[in-house]
Amino acid sequence: MLQIIIKLVCLIIILFGVIMIFDARNLTKKFFGFGDQNEGSSGLKILGFIIVIISAIIMMVFKL
Repeated sequence: MLQIIIKLVCLIIILFGVIMIFDARNLTKKFFGFGDQNEGSSGLKILGFIIVIISAIIMMVFKL
């Protein structure tokens, strides 16, 4: 039961990471007010990529 819960939580976190990667420009426009949107969107893309990688590693370590 615990493995199913961990797997679902990791999958939801991966989903948020992928959304951050693909909608980075829109999220930057909506939430941040600084002038250089390219820098902000690339930062969100990098953060989303790191979130996806960490969640995938967690799923592999617990062999889910």
